[in-house]
Amino acid sequence: MAKLVSKTYGDALFETAVESNRLDDFSEEAKGILTVLRENQELSRLMNHPQIVKEEKIHLIESIFQGKVLDEMVGLMIMMIQKDHFAEMESVFVYFIDQVKEYKNIGTAYVTSAMELSEAQKKDVEARLLETTKYVAFEMHYDVDTALIGGMVIRIGDRVVDSSVKTKLYELSRELYNIPLGIAE
Repeated sequence: MAKLVSKTYGDALFETAVESNRLDDFSEEAKGILTVLRENQELSRLMNHPQIVKEEKIHLIESIFQGKVLDEMVGLMIMMIQKDHFAEMESVFVYFIDQVKEYKNIGTAYVTSAMELSEAQKKDVEARLLETTKYVAFEMHYDVDTALIGGMVIRIGDRVVDSSVKTKLYELSRELYNIPLGIAE
């Protein structure tokens, strides 16, 4: 259900942004609202509290955001409150931002390596990804996992390239385990 809500509202917001030729404005506003929502857990608790009536929730959102963000964004948030979908608001804005990135051919890559990569190595990884994908730019996220032993794992959307030593050792052990041994009796 939550995925359907984020897609429905996210697609509507995306279409509005494209039609009004303000994709960048909407994207920046969505990022700002996401920051506010994530940094203010008390706001989320209030907005999701069952004993606070919708009118009070709407008034709270208007007092926080009206005049500070685009009217379309405030309207979307109010509509979501009216439909009891405030809990999915964060996922709607994440979905929308992902749609904008995809539209602009900006990929998001998560790179996990066995050790910290130097800046030159990071640039090489990004350059290689730009050569081998349809994207014109990347939003790069780096992480270290010493359990990989060596190599790296790169995830872009639902695609994963795993060249880690850990995975290669696992695959080798599976192959060795499946080799029939001719043991003489």
